[in-house]
Amino acid sequence: MGKKKPLSRKTQFFLLALVPACFTVLGVFLQPLHTLEEGIPAILKEPDFLITDYFAVGGPGATLLNAGAVTLICIYLVYRLGMEIDGHTITSVCLMFGFSLFGKNVMNIWSILLGVWIYARYHRTSLSRYIYIGFYGTSLSPIITQLMQLGHLPVAGRLLLAIAVGIVIGFVLPPLCTHAHFAHRGFSLYNVGFAGGIIAIAVVSLFKSFGLKIETRLIWSSEYTGEFAVILATVLAAFITAGLLPSPRTTFRGYLRILKAAGTGGSDYVKEVGIRPVLLNMGINGYFAVGFVLLTGGDLNGPTIGSVFTILGFSATGKHLRNIAPVMAGVWIASLTKSWDISDPSAVLALLLSTTLAPIAGQFGMLWGIAAGFLHSSVALNVGIVYSGMNLYNNGFAGGIVAMFLVPLIQSFVNRKARASGEISL
Repeated sequence: MGKKKPLSRKTQFFLLALVPACFTVLGVFLQPLHTLEEGIPAILKEPDFLITDYFAVGGPGATLLNAGAVTLICIYLVYRLGMEIDGHTITSVCLMFGFSLFGKNVMNIWSILLGVWIYARYHRTSLSRYIYIGFYGTSLSPIITQLMQLGHLPVAGRLLLAIAVGIVIGFVLPPLCTHAHFAHRGFSLYNVGFAGGIIAIAVVSLFKSFGLKIETRLIWSSEYTGEFAVILATVLAAFITAGLLPSPRTTFRGYLRILKAAGTGGSDYVKEVGIRPVLLNMGINGYFAVGFVLLTGGDLNGPTIGSVFTILGFSATGKHLRNIAPVMAGVWIASLTKSWDISDPSAVLALLLSTTLAPIAGQFGMLWGIAAGFLHSSVALNVGIVYSGMNLYNNGFAGGIVAMFLVPLIQSFVNRKARASGEISL
């Protein structure tokens, strides 16, 4: 028998769209129709800075409809731009789905994407060069929703202001992301979260200087853990099965190559080993993450499932069991010594999203990974106050700070001959 022909580009995108499409269909069955009709507008209108669980705002069915719609639109945009599927496609799709469970929606992402498109046009290049930055940059979409809540302005004025601010955010994202990467050198995977935190600090500072007050919030559901444990287990089993077929031995060889990688920013496991080992990696990482949450008494809801999908997405571009387990263990150890419990809402998100620092464990070993997770837990639980939760990738900002602080110290210990290079700046 001859070799099978590779799947066509259209078929690849169809298969990629199956996951959000299935969740969209599932959403229709999770809620009565009349509550769906009420839940979707509630999601679109509700201020959605951290932590706002869409499961509690509009119900799990409406939340999955929102997440499915956002993700399918993003997949269609990538397809229309003529791009091929790679690891970064999978990462961005998983992030758009995951964070559409607790912050992004079909209304608040567009002005930021428009700003990125204008940036590409200004520099006379294709949007395909920056589209993933645009998707990640919608981590700042709560700013857009917040501007629409300014009751002292007419609706038209609020809309124009929200669009203008979103365009500015989208326009400054690409250059900031490039320079942010130099700061942590790829040892924090959520690079746009780090850049987004810088933008959020500037924007929220402007808000406060004009007298706009942003109250802290915690909207968190805990009644859906059982049913979503079953749903996630089924989805992850499908990933593993698809990855192992038709040749488990070949898949395992590719997976072992993934486990040997450091996982620093810019990795693309799809290009390096193919899609099937990546699917296996996603399934294994997903089971580990969900199991960790359940064993520590955490809830499965919009924010935690979104965080699990973040781990799944970056399983194509940097994360694997060898480099995420030490970092998560560091957060868990921190919970035994600090004043918070690992099952607290902010703590369980830090547990899952601390894996932005997986490259530290991958490059320098388990003990440094544990140290990174231990430090990250403190930074992540406190740094969000500077931008009032307006950056959904809070752990990305925290992870960038930890990497900037920790990596030079690690290198000075690892290499006793290491010294600061260049002129000393006073």
